[in-house]
Amino acid sequence: MVAAHTSSHSSESAEWIICLDKRPAERSGEDVDIILARLKNVKAFEKFYPSLLQQICLCGFYECLEKGITLYRQGDIGTSWYAVLSGSLDVKVSETSSYQDAVTICTLGTGTAFGESILDNTPRHATIVTREFSELLRIEQREFRSLWEKYHQCMAGLLAPPYGVMESSCSADRMPDKENISNNSFVSVSKHQNKTSFIENPARPHPKCISQVPSENILRAGKILRNAILSRAPHMIRDRKFHLKTYRQCCVGTELVDWQIQQSSCIHSRIQAVGMWQVLLEEGVLNHVDQELSFQDKYLFYRFLDDEQEDSPLPSEDERRESQEELQDTLLLLSQIGPDAHMRMILRKHPSERAADDLEIIYEELLHIKALSHLSTTVKRELAGVLIFESHAKAGTVLFSQGEEGTSWYIILKGSVNVVIYGKGVVCTLHEGDDFGKLALVNDAPRAASIVLREDNCHFLKVDKEDFNRILRDVEANTVRLKEHGQDVLVLEKSLGSSRTSIHGASSSHYKYKVMSGTPEKILEHLLEMMRLDSQFTESEVTEAGLCGSGPDGSGQSLIFSYIGVTGALQGSAQEKLDYTLNNKRRVIRLVMQWVALHGDHLQEEAVSVAFLEHKILLRQFSIGDEKLQKRQPIKSNDEILLKVFCCDHTYTTIRSPVAASVREVISAVADKLGSAEDLLLVNLSSAGEKVVFKPNDISVFSTLTINGRLFACRGDQLDSLTPLPEQEGPSSGSLASFELMSSKDVAYHMTSYDWELFHCVHELELIYHTFGRKNVKKTTVNLDLFLRRFNEIQFWVITEICLCSQLSKRVQLLKKFIKIATHCKDYRNLNTFFAIVMGLSNPAVSRLSQTWEKLPSKFKRFYGEFENLMDPSRNHRAYRLTVAKLEPPIIPFMPLLIKDMTFTHEGNKTVIDNLINFEKMRMIANTVKTVRYCRSRPFSSDSPLASKNHPEARSYVRQFNVIDNQRTLTQLSHGLEPRRS
Repeated sequence: MVAAHTSSHSSESAEWIICLDKRPAERSGEDVDIILARLKNVKAFEKFYPSLLQQICLCGFYECLEKGITLYRQGDIGTSWYAVLSGSLDVKVSETSSYQDAVTICTLGTGTAFGESILDNTPRHATIVTREFSELLRIEQREFRSLWEKYHQCMAGLLAPPYGVMESSCSADRMPDKENISNNSFVSVSKHQNKTSFIENPARPHPKCISQVPSENILRAGKILRNAILSRAPHMIRDRKFHLKTYRQCCVGTELVDWQIQQSSCIHSRIQAVGMWQVLLEEGVLNHVDQELSFQDKYLFYRFLDDEQEDSPLPSEDERRESQEELQDTLLLLSQIGPDAHMRMILRKHPSERAADDLEIIYEELLHIKALSHLSTTVKRELAGVLIFESHAKAGTVLFSQGEEGTSWYIILKGSVNVVIYGKGVVCTLHEGDDFGKLALVNDAPRAASIVLREDNCHFLKVDKEDFNRILRDVEANTVRLKEHGQDVLVLEKSLGSSRTSIHGASSSHYKYKVMSGTPEKILEHLLEMMRLDSQFTESEVTEAGLCGSGPDGSGQSLIFSYIGVTGALQGSAQEKLDYTLNNKRRVIRLVMQWVALHGDHLQEEAVSVAFLEHKILLRQFSIGDEKLQKRQPIKSNDEILLKVFCCDHTYTTIRSPVAASVREVISAVADKLGSAEDLLLVNLSSAGEKVVFKPNDISVFSTLTINGRLFACRGDQLDSLTPLPEQEGPSSGSLASFELMSSKDVAYHMTSYDWELFHCVHELELIYHTFGRKNVKKTTVNLDLFLRRFNEIQFWVITEICLCSQLSKRVQLLKKFIKIATHCKDYRNLNTFFAIVMGLSNPAVSRLSQTWEKLPSKFKRFYGEFENLMDPSRNHRAYRLTVAKLEPPIIPFMPLLIKDMTFTHEGNKTVIDNLINFEKMRMIANTVKTVRYCRSRPFSSDSPLASKNHPEARSYVRQFNVIDNQRTLTQLSHGLEPRRS
C-alpha cells in the first residue's frame, strides 16, 4: 500500500518486515500476502510471475544496513543473492584485489539486484559498500539455485550475463561483436557516422515506420479505431486530391485529432491526441502518405495499414460491434503510452528543428531525471536543445566497448544496461534515470568499461562530446565569482536578458545575473542591491531569500533582520554615504514587509523577528492579508493541546502540553502525575503491536502517531509487556447501513471541503521543515502531518468498509460507490482524496477479491482503468503531472508526490558546496512551494450548492472515519470473505 508517511517508522511499513523476519517454515499464507504486497512495488520484481514472487516471499530474508557497511569484498565466495528495496550501495573494483585502491564504478539504487555469481560459485567481481541506510531482500544460495532451475526463463532478464539475456549468444569470456548492434533507424543525425548505431544515415530513404513489426496490441488498436471511424464518421476515410495528385483512402491529421478528442473524456488536449496517433505511426499501423515519421495536427494525409491495399474491405457487423465495445479501452491504452511517443517524436527531430514548445517539453522531462538533478536550470535548458534520442531493439547489443574513445554521454530513458569490465565480468547494472559515459568525456580518457543492453527495447538520451564540452565551456565562461580573502563568497551565472529599447529607438541586449551559490550574507546583499525601490520581489524570490538561511540553525531570519544595521558606503561624500545607508534600510524593510505578508504567523513565533518588527512598528502587517474566514485555524507551535498518555495497565493520564513540546517535557509532565520519572520512555504503540520509542529531543510527537496509534509511557523493563488497547483494533462492523443512503456527490463534496480546510492550514514553511528534517531546523510540521495522516486514513476507510461487508452484492455496490466518489473528487479537483480512494481499492486486501471485481459492471471497470492510468507512476507520474497542469485553482494536489519532489531535490543536491549555500537548490525547492501556492491562489467555496438537505450527517461522517489500520487484520478479513482458491 502506498502511504503518506509522517514518520520513518509507520506500522504498515513495518509489518512486512516482521513477516520476513520469521523463519520460512513459520510463515503463514497471510504473511506471504503481506510480503507480496510490498514486493510487487519493487522494480527488480515487476516482471516476475506471481508464482515466482510467492516463492521469494517464502524463502527471502530482510536485511537493513547502516551507511558504510561492507556487504562483501571482491574475491569472496558468495553465499547469497540480493535485491535493493531502498537506499543505495557503491560497487568498488580494484585492479590488484586490494580494497585500499578500489575505485567506485557505479552505484546500485532501489530496484537493482546483484550477487548472481552464487549460481556457479565464482568469486565476487566487486566489493559492495552501503552508500546510505539501505534495505535488502536476501535469498540464500540453495533456495536461489532452486528458483533458477524452475523459473530461469523468467529470471534471465533480471540477471546479468552469463546467466541472463546474453546466455544464448555469448559466452562469459567473449563480448558480443560490435556488428551485432541493431541496424534499425531513427531520425537524428549522428556526428560519428563511422560508428554502427541506431541513427539514420541521411542518404538512406526514410523507413516506412520506426518499428518494422507492429506489436499485436497496437495492431489491434489500429483496427478498432479504423472500424470506429468507418462506423461513426465514414466520410473521414476517402480519396483526397492535392496538387493534381490523388491519394487513396486517406484521413487528415486535424480531423483525426478532432474526432479522437470527441470520443473520450480521458483526452484533455490536442497535444495528447497527437501523441496517441504517433503511437500508431511509430509502429506502422498508421502511415503518412510521404513516409514522414512524425504525426502532425495539420492538413496532412495519413492512411491506416488496412487501407494500404486496393479494395480494402469495410468492417463487418461483428467488427463494427466490437469496435464500439472496445473503443474506450483502446483510447485508454493509447492515452497511457501516447506521452512517451510524443516525447520520442520531439527527440527525433534534429536539434535545429525543435520549436520553443518542443524545448519546453524536453526541459520538463529533464527536471525529473535522477542523473540530472544536480544540474542548474540553465544547463538543463542547454541540454534540451542538444539531446539526441537513441534506441536499440535487442538485449546483448554493445553500446560501446572498454578501451574505445569516449564520444558521447548517455542517460537511460527506458530499460537497463550491464557494466562489464574485462576479466571481472558484470560489475553492476544501471537502470532508468541513471547515466554513464561522462567520465571518459571529462577526463578525455578511453572508456573504462563496456556497456551491454540487459533487455530488449532500450531508449537513451545522448549528448555528443562536442556539445558536452561546449556546455561546460559556456557554463564556466558565464560564471562570475566574487572573492574575499582568496575565497569565493558569491557565484553568479550570467545570461542574456530581454532586449531594451534605448531613447533613440535602438534595441540593445543586456545581461542579467542569477545567484548560483554564496554565503548567506552575500546572497542577501546581492538581492537587495538588485532590488529597485519602486519595485517588489516576486513571491518566489522572497521564498528563495528565506531558504538561503534555512540551515540546521535556521539563521536566515536573524540575518535579514540584522541587515537593517548594515554599515554605509565606505567611499563618497557624507550625503552619498547617508543616501546609500538609507536606501539599504528601505530595501530591507520592503523585503521584510513582503516576507511578513507571506509568512506572518510563523514569524510571530521567532523572537528575533518579533523584536525587530515591534521596534520598526511593522507588527500591524500580521493582520493584513488573507481575511477569508476559515472553518479551521492552523495549529501553531505555542498552542496547547490535551494529550492522553497510557500506562502498561491501560490506565491513562491527561496532560496539557504545548504543541512543540519535546518528549523530555512530556515525560516530565507525565511523571508529575505518576509520581515517578525513573527510566520513563515515551512510546508510539500501533494497533499491530509495533513500538517506536521516541528520543528525548523529538518534538510534536502526537502528530506522528499512526491512525490508531496511542502514546504510552513505561519503564524500559516494561516495554515488551505493552499491548494495544481494545479501541485500537478499530470497528467490528462497517458503516454501510448509513453510508449507502448518502449521495456519492454529497460525500465527495464534504470530503473535499474538509480536506481543503486541512490543506489550507499547511504552511509553506512546513514543507521546507519536513524536507530538511524538522529535527535539524527544530520546527514543527503539525499541520502537514495531519494532512498526510488524512491521506492514509481515507485509504484505510475504503479498505475497512469493503473488508467488513460480508454480502457479495453489497461489496459490489460499495466498489461502485467508491468509484463514484473518486470520480466526483476528481471533478472537484481534490486529487489527494482521489488518489487515496483509488490506492485503497488497489490494496491487496481489496484487489484480491476476484469474485467481487468480476461482478463489477464494465462501465465501472473502465472508470477504474482510467483512474489507474492517471495514477501510473512511470516517467515520474507523467500522466498525473500532465493532468494537473491543465487544472485551474483551487486544487488539492497529491501531497505525497510534492513531498517526494522536494525530497528528490534535497537529497540529489548538496545544500552547501565549497562552504557556499547552493542557491540553485533553494530555487528548485521554491518552485515546488510555488506549486502549493498556486493551488491555493483561489478559495474553495464553503457554500455547497450540491449538499443534500436529506443527508446532513454526511458532513460529520467524513470528519470522523472509524477504520482498521492493521494490514494483517484486513488481510484476514479479506480471506474470510473470499478464501484463497486452491
